[in-house]
Amino acid sequence: MKFGKEFASQMVPEWQEAYMDYNYLKSLLKDIQRFKQRNKSPAGATSASLLKRKMSLYRAFSGLTQRHHGVKISPNREDNNIDHQDHVILVKAAQGEGSEGCYRTDFCKLSDEGGEYELVFLRRLDDELNKVNKFCRSKTEGMLKEAAMLNKQMEAFIAFRIKVEKPTLSLGLDETAEISRLASDVATSAATVTASSPSGARRTTTAAARHMDVIEEAEASNRGSSSEELVEVEETADIISQTKIIHHVIHKKKPNSIVKANRPAPLDVLNQVKIINPLESPVSMLKGVIKLSKGSELNFRKRELKRIQEQLKRVFVEFYHKLRLLKSYSFINLLAFSKIMKKFDKVTSRSASGAYMKVLDNSYLGNSDEVSKLMERVEATFIKHFANSNRSRGMNILRPKAKPERHRVTFSVGYLSGCVTALIVAIAIIIRLRHIIEKKEGTQYMDNMFPLYSLFGFIFLHMVMYAGNIHFWTRYRVNYSFIFGLKQGTELGYREVLLLAFGLAVLALGTVISNLDMEMDQETKDYGNSELLPLGLVILLLVIAFCPFNIIYRSSRFFLLRCAFHCLCAPLYKVTLPDFFLADQLTSQVQAIRSLQFYLCYYIWGDYKHRRNACKQSEIYKVFLYIVAVIPYWCRCLQCIRRWIEEKDRMQGYNALKYFSTVLAVVMRTAYSLSEGMTWRIMAVATSIVSAIVSTYWDLVFDWGLLQRRSKNPWLRDKLLISRQGVYFGAMILNVLLRFAWLQTVLPLKVPFLHREALVAIFASLEIIRRGIWNFFRLENEHLNNVGKYRAFKSVPLPFSYDEDEDRDE
Repeated sequence: MKFGKEFASQMVPEWQEAYMDYNYLKSLLKDIQRFKQRNKSPAGATSASLLKRKMSLYRAFSGLTQRHHGVKISPNREDNNIDHQDHVILVKAAQGEGSEGCYRTDFCKLSDEGGEYELVFLRRLDDELNKVNKFCRSKTEGMLKEAAMLNKQMEAFIAFRIKVEKPTLSLGLDETAEISRLASDVATSAATVTASSPSGARRTTTAAARHMDVIEEAEASNRGSSSEELVEVEETADIISQTKIIHHVIHKKKPNSIVKANRPAPLDVLNQVKIINPLESPVSMLKGVIKLSKGSELNFRKRELKRIQEQLKRVFVEFYHKLRLLKSYSFINLLAFSKIMKKFDKVTSRSASGAYMKVLDNSYLGNSDEVSKLMERVEATFIKHFANSNRSRGMNILRPKAKPERHRVTFSVGYLSGCVTALIVAIAIIIRLRHIIEKKEGTQYMDNMFPLYSLFGFIFLHMVMYAGNIHFWTRYRVNYSFIFGLKQGTELGYREVLLLAFGLAVLALGTVISNLDMEMDQETKDYGNSELLPLGLVILLLVIAFCPFNIIYRSSRFFLLRCAFHCLCAPLYKVTLPDFFLADQLTSQVQAIRSLQFYLCYYIWGDYKHRRNACKQSEIYKVFLYIVAVIPYWCRCLQCIRRWIEEKDRMQGYNALKYFSTVLAVVMRTAYSLSEGMTWRIMAVATSIVSAIVSTYWDLVFDWGLLQRRSKNPWLRDKLLISRQGVYFGAMILNVLLRFAWLQTVLPLKVPFLHREALVAIFASLEIIRRGIWNFFRLENEHLNNVGKYRAFKSVPLPFSYDEDEDRDE
């Protein structure tokens, strides 16, 4: 693989603009190369130069010329090369305010032919170096500040743990308090990380503190999988030994050489902190609203300790992931600068790469080791406090292995897709040979059995569209796993989603063939127990979805169930992107939800053995037709209201009005389908037109970010992931057309060869296809917004909040 493709594949998608523009620099080198080729003399040289070359050749053979004629030879060959390079370029630090860490290259061969092309390249190279340096410095400073914050969180956590496990430790005389202080110092030594002031200066520690850090890190690395009892014994031994050191130092009257005089006792930290209410349940959310406070008092219970430990564990894992990405960013950019300078030397026949790379090695990008040190400290802290001093276990959590590609998944997808095709052909042949459509029993089958099986068709189609979305998101480097907040290593690829979809299709089509019988049993005068097959399949799906065992992608199943529960409980949960994204998916599955309603009516109140039901004559069933159709839109409306209140975003209020207009349109269309009155038709058409226009405009402008008049891509965005602009215009036109698919519910549309239920299923499928197209462009726009703000990491809430007054005093 060429380095350009490797460089692009190693990029953090949200940081693409911050990387060195390798392709553009290559294009500048191609301009230099084309200029040299254009100005190359025909036939290699003029007659005079040919004569000169011949004379030089004769002299070379006669030994009259020296090999290094015209070049000062240094005894040190490396110094000779550097002297020669210094005659090509001179790289120096830029002067002036705000130019810290910036470099400027002076080109010493500007008078040479084509020198202006080389100067353009070197100027752009300086811009790229300064951009990368600035970005790396800003991100590193942000990491150092976050590390200092995590250090305070660890101090509070360890004090909290001591209070829970040894509540009597804080009671006693000064000696006990001093021992407690030393215990906390020893425990937090591994958590002490390098922090920076606003000016970038590092905080220094005493020599004794650094010595303690080394001891702690060595213990964390070599301890292995020791038990909790052994760790406790070792910590106790550390406390005793450090107490002796303190007494020795006190007698020598040098207390500040070990412990800072202004450092508070470790358990006193608990007087300055409160537990942040995570608002993870409706009850906790209501309590937070009633109390109107950011935190709650400390509750020293083991259950609370376990929750805080798991929360801090997630924080450290995410922080370590940030450090790894930043380290990879520095390395791949250094390699890119090295590659491009070698190409420059090759194209221009100069020797400038050595001098430039020497300056680059001394720059912040090449010389800073703060990220590496932070990674070592985070590893030591995590292994000690969150992995029971088991290094292999801790590193497996911090560095989860990439999910390997499994050929059996691809094989299974191909096999199941072939089975689906064979089953569809078999069903078509059976229907044709038995003339099922022409029979009276065929109409009865469509009225009763088809709505049951259409549920699986809607789910299958949605999963196929989602698999297609994943494929194209991956192809165009949309970081969907980060945007959805999926746990690293557990996200499903498009093959896994297709495997589930085709597996469901095989089961559904198999049950269709099993009871595709149009004749009753002559003995029992019914269709037998085969009528329970659709219900059995629904129960099987529910069992798989809620199965607690680690099978069939448990992490993804529980993530889906959690998001669905948040949608149903809106607005009692804080709205995240996965929550409202799933709610949008449910708005396109109204017909599938109505199929679930039909299941309950058909198997509880209907005569399923004789394929008869009176659902549409039941008033209760009619009322639930309204409720079921409105639930997805109403949940989405409540989510928008919650975001409007929390984020003070006026656009979320308008979005809530959009969904409320859709609720009105759905209610009017349902009323018209049940009553068939002219008044209901007029109201259904009016509300549906308003809702369709508003929703279409919102899709294109806000969700997709298109229809921008002043964009450099007319009526599109400034940044597009797909190079062919026609794809966007085609998607916009298709979205408008499919948005008006509701017309079939208010128009007397009849197709002679299609049953009414089949026609409803077709238009419901069109809405699912529209939603699948919407998904890609919606997430593309979200991805580009993240890129614009360089947001590449999840925001994990911290468990403790420090008193603001204390922070100001510090």
